[in-house]
Amino acid sequence: MFQEYDVIVVGAGHAGCEAAAAAANLGSKTLLVTMNMQTIAQMSCNPAMGGIAKGQIVREIDAMGGYSGIVTDLSTIQFRMLNRSKGPAMWSPRAQNDRMLFHLKWRELLENTPNLDFYQDTVGELLINNGVCYGVKTGLGHTIRGKAVVLTNGTFLNGIVHIGEKNFGGGRMAEKAATGITEQLVNHGFESDRLKTGTPPRIDGRSLDYSKMEEQPGDPEISGFSFLDVEKPKTQRSCWITYTNDEVHEVLKTGFDRSPMFAGRIDGVGPRYCPSIEDKINRFSERDRHQLFVEPEGWNTVEVYLNGFSTSLPEETQYEALRKIHGFEQAKMFRPGYAIEYDYFPPTQLGYSLETRLLKNLFFAGQINGTTGYEEAACQGLMAGINAHQSASNKEPLILKRNEAYIGVLIDDLVSKGTKEPYRMFTSRAEFRTLLRQDNADLRLTELSFNLGLASEERVERVRQKQNNIAAIKKIVAETFVEPPEINTWFEKINTATISEKQKAQKILLRPSVEIEDLIAVLPKLKTQLSTFDKESIAQAGIQIKYEVYIEKERELVKRMSQLEELEIPESFDYKKISSLGNEAREKLTKAKPRTLGQASRISGINPSDVQILMVYMGR
Repeated sequence: MFQEYDVIVVGAGHAGCEAAAAAANLGSKTLLVTMNMQTIAQMSCNPAMGGIAKGQIVREIDAMGGYSGIVTDLSTIQFRMLNRSKGPAMWSPRAQNDRMLFHLKWRELLENTPNLDFYQDTVGELLINNGVCYGVKTGLGHTIRGKAVVLTNGTFLNGIVHIGEKNFGGGRMAEKAATGITEQLVNHGFESDRLKTGTPPRIDGRSLDYSKMEEQPGDPEISGFSFLDVEKPKTQRSCWITYTNDEVHEVLKTGFDRSPMFAGRIDGVGPRYCPSIEDKINRFSERDRHQLFVEPEGWNTVEVYLNGFSTSLPEETQYEALRKIHGFEQAKMFRPGYAIEYDYFPPTQLGYSLETRLLKNLFFAGQINGTTGYEEAACQGLMAGINAHQSASNKEPLILKRNEAYIGVLIDDLVSKGTKEPYRMFTSRAEFRTLLRQDNADLRLTELSFNLGLASEERVERVRQKQNNIAAIKKIVAETFVEPPEINTWFEKINTATISEKQKAQKILLRPSVEIEDLIAVLPKLKTQLSTFDKESIAQAGIQIKYEVYIEKERELVKRMSQLEELEIPESFDYKKISSLGNEAREKLTKAKPRTLGQASRISGINPSDVQILMVYMGR
């Protein structure tokens, strides 16, 4: 019934979709197996993409030729660029999305991807022989062979849904859990553990009084996520802000004795940076209110997502507490919030290609690796799909460095350090964030992806044109002189020091209060010279000129640190022979098998003296 595939992807969430698209677009005959074709790329929780650091990841996925940025733009109902008051390294795009449209656009793109087949079934067993994974066995008993397998099981591995004192098996509400794979992998020597996540109740928007809330409109201009010319919406839907209060907190506390989290019925660790409302009240008892975001679920639905009110308390407690929130006095629930507990495999069991160390040709991506978030899952899926193709084609894996992409930071963190709680990305995790901005993801990654065979010729030509444009704009700004009468009136308006002699526009642009768009608006000659260039290239040139000193400093730091990154450690290196290393260091290095000294230095518990010993032992 089934041919032998190059790559089999199990699960069609954000990780699985990107994995399947990447492998297929690289030329691998790919099969995407999912429990339900109607929930492909389901936004299980918040109908939104991007945000702090997550927006950078989506732009990197897009630059590499992935689909997440395109789908996000096609389903956007509101767009905001976060952290605009800070420097460009902190700017992070975020979109509110139409949940149903997001799924439909993803499915549409996948169905139009050559080399990609679909099959609706569960996978309860992997085909393994002599330490090699060579396919899957489905719930209906079909054996499907493949040269590489990517597992993206999300929250479905032995998933348990909790609402108050009730619990039942499930990977999402109204969807059954997946069983068998965890047990099989543990029998093959894998370590597994449990994590927890949760989601808030969904509300009938017709029952809310928005006059009691603070409106949060989108940005006037939608820059979006994709570097391609994807059509953006002409209008946007507003979100709204409200708050909990003492009355809400007191009602919620009445359900604490029936909370699965407090009663010990949940063993898994929850996300530190997205705690449930009961956890917030318990941990931050000094606060008299917590912010809530009221977010529409789409263009043509009244369903509302209550961001900040994740909970697994009994339904009646949720309902009573909701009605104490300003604007929610008459609120009706579509469905209650719930927690879900699921299996994951600590990611220190992976190589940097996301292939497992214990079984060849088996790759993990997404929540199975202990991460949380659509964006984190999607970028792992992209890399696992690429490397599954590379493995099936007997090619070297693609491994992004920490100075090349947030994706590289995320995978390096997971493999080197592991995680005991759901891992999410922050700008603070990236030490080279001045280089890894959302605005330059295409300049950093598209050529690399094109050479691999993933990014299209259209994409790479756009990037090359953009690079030429940026160079030309920078030259014009560097060679344009500004006379005092041309600029001083405007300087006085913005309360900054005037000039007494002519200056280069480049120097003026270095002032904190001056942007390149300002100079174009104030200086007619500059406006004329730059009139043929697109907004994106102008903005990029402005950032590069303005922050050149900081960018150069960071590049120098990369050079210094790359010395460690370039010192490769042989796969067969025996750390147990180095008696001068402590027991902890030997154990951790043996387990992690770092590829380079740089990666070794980032393993939790490895100190600088351990790295020095390794360098001496390797003759450096």
